[in-house]
Amino acid sequence: MKFILSLCLILNFSLTFSQSGIVRGSITNTLNNKPIEQAKIQVLDLQLGAFSNENGSYEITGIKPGVYSFKVVVSGYKAFQINEITVTNARSVTLDFALEEIILEQQEVVVKANPFIRKIESPVSLKTLNSTEIERLPGANRDASKVIASLPGVASRATFRNDIIIRGGSPGENKFYLDGIEVPNINHFATQGSSGGPVGLLNINFIREVDFYSGAFPANRANSLSSVLAFKQKDGNPDAIITNFALGSSDAALTLDGPMGKKVDFIFSARRSYLQFLFAALKLPILPTYNDFQYKINYKINQKNKLTFIGLGAIDVFRLNDKVNENVTDTATLEKNNFILGNLPIQNQWNYTMGVNWLHYSKNSYQTVVLSRNMLNNSASRYKYRIETPENLLFNYASFEAENKFRFEHNYTKNGWRLNAGFAYEYSRYYNKTYNNITVQGAPVIVDFESNLFLSKAAIFGQLSKGFINERLNLSIGLRSDINTYSKSMMNPLEQLSPSLSVNYRLNEQWALNGNVARYHQLPSYTILGYRNTAGTLVNKENDLKYISADHFVLGTEFLSKKNARFTLEGFYKSYDKYPFSVKDSLCLANIGSDFGIVGNEEVKSISTGRSYGLEFLYQQKLYKGFYAVFAYTFVNSEFKDKDNVYVPTAWDSKHIVSLTGGKRFKKGWELGLRWLYSGGSPYSPYSDSSGLKQNWDINGQGILDYSQLNTKRESSFHQLNLRVDKKIFLEKLTMNFYLDIQNAYGNKAILAPTMLVETDANGAPIEVPNNSNRYKTKLIENASGIVQPTIGIIIEFAAKKKKNN
Repeated sequence: MKFILSLCLILNFSLTFSQSGIVRGSITNTLNNKPIEQAKIQVLDLQLGAFSNENGSYEITGIKPGVYSFKVVVSGYKAFQINEITVTNARSVTLDFALEEIILEQQEVVVKANPFIRKIESPVSLKTLNSTEIERLPGANRDASKVIASLPGVASRATFRNDIIIRGGSPGENKFYLDGIEVPNINHFATQGSSGGPVGLLNINFIREVDFYSGAFPANRANSLSSVLAFKQKDGNPDAIITNFALGSSDAALTLDGPMGKKVDFIFSARRSYLQFLFAALKLPILPTYNDFQYKINYKINQKNKLTFIGLGAIDVFRLNDKVNENVTDTATLEKNNFILGNLPIQNQWNYTMGVNWLHYSKNSYQTVVLSRNMLNNSASRYKYRIETPENLLFNYASFEAENKFRFEHNYTKNGWRLNAGFAYEYSRYYNKTYNNITVQGAPVIVDFESNLFLSKAAIFGQLSKGFINERLNLSIGLRSDINTYSKSMMNPLEQLSPSLSVNYRLNEQWALNGNVARYHQLPSYTILGYRNTAGTLVNKENDLKYISADHFVLGTEFLSKKNARFTLEGFYKSYDKYPFSVKDSLCLANIGSDFGIVGNEEVKSISTGRSYGLEFLYQQKLYKGFYAVFAYTFVNSEFKDKDNVYVPTAWDSKHIVSLTGGKRFKKGWELGLRWLYSGGSPYSPYSDSSGLKQNWDINGQGILDYSQLNTKRESSFHQLNLRVDKKIFLEKLTMNFYLDIQNAYGNKAILAPTMLVETDANGAPIEVPNNSNRYKTKLIENASGIVQPTIGIIIEFAAKKKKNN
């Protein structure tokens, strides 16, 4: 740390900034990609700008490195503004503007650029973050999944996992898109059947911006109940090969991007973790290793056609530390280590997504054709006493999910009417071979089956939007239906009909009222669809498994200040129906998904109902005179009916959620940021008295939860302060970013659900209850989470050769 700080100070006083930053791009009609001539592009707060030529191209040179906002204005089109773009000397910035034409009835209206993106299809529950906002967030460590937690409605938990919990919904209710291509999961060590994991999979260097929908989902985005996250990636640098090397708290990443000819550009990255070495040095019982790879290739065939190829893959290995107890004498530490070593399975997992997106412009419309394939391979095993012999096998799991997808969309605009319509087809295969030695109501049960499942899925969707009264009133109506070949009921398109209606009314330039009502459907996970009994029967198909449905009702208001800030207030209500209910545990699966392993590999019935409702407030200040801030508060009540048909809180019922983020940019490349988080304690269920029975403990190795007391206990509230200091140094062809990131700066510890252990003697053997040879003696130990986590990071970016000046 001393070396890095000293280097920053020396470079700060010995080097001068070279004002050679370049921003270039094109101005086009959003509908047909036709070039727009004589558009004025302004660098806000600087006396710099340019006009587009007959090809719609522009270039602004001589920009001092820093963060700027850009605005474009031209007669006959709506003004457009892009905020907080980082300009450096090492690379040119490509900034393209797609402008919307002003229809005839709006000719007398003065349309001002809005620093916040509005979409007529989703006037509520939509937030957008750009790359600068993502990279600087304190405590996120350049992890896209953690960045989302700064927005309203998103709960933070006192664990090291990236479970995305939106408005009281489970982590399995979210969907992710990368340049319009669906990605099943964006985390390493993914929980199969859910969407969480401990480390983000996406490389922040690729991300241009992310649209976060917590409601009012577009009709062309399917299979989600709580949120849709649409990530948009950057294009490769058109001038020269750019090398970016990043060294953080847990991994090292190398990113390359640049041209591959006049019409092709690329961006590629590889990342390798060194957590296994860090955890071994810290004497932790687990040794996780992750690797990921990501690429994007653009082929601009001509003005009317563009092909985009993307790829994303990960290899994750989870091992146990056999040497963790060497030279350890503390009894409590030995007990915790042995408990983890005896209960966590060894796991191997890999996944990938590959796809191509063809964009074609016509006279008054444009079309997209998307082809993609994704696959997840997951295997895990666990042995009694960690002795790998057949008689000691407790759990063995091997599974894969493979999906091949096609989607066509047609976008047409005329006289202010906007139509998005299309269809989709998917062919998927799911394989599962499971051996699991468990107990059900105190009796040993062996689950042993092999399942092969082949599915065809299809969907049709459409969304029609129109602005009225000079676009003071905006309406959008959507309709979607999904079917698949799993069962007769799922082949009925009327059963999965998903209508939506969005309304936006602008009272004036600053105030607006917004609302949405919709029904969404989500197909249960493959682990549920493919579960078989020992006779090979698809049990859940026999139980007439249904799509899960959720009705959304959202009403809100928005105020835009004249200083790049906005205030929003939204009330929401979600009503769930046909949620899978575990036959074995008499529990709704809406409570499951925040742990490692598999969710849904069991018999269920589509009988659960639930609700989630609350209020969200957001204050968002874009960069203004060097300051930025985001304050988000959410009150949420999340509950499902239990086996007695009584509403009880879900595991995601945090009640009060607060996120306060702010920062200041100083001169000479210094920046200070902070983020304070608060989340109410999550409910949990206590342990059953049957946990200590020998026949249960010898198989399970851990306590059995008492679901007759479902979520009657609560963990302590969680809060922490994250701090980050950045120092950026800009040279002619080199940019360096040194940062210090401190998570949980004041060291708060949250008290989570306790852990049950069996007491052992000096030899590590379980101790029986006196006068009862059928039971082990159990105890509860406190489970506290929260340590100060400082991280020193270095990001170096340089160009392979001098940039071209067109």
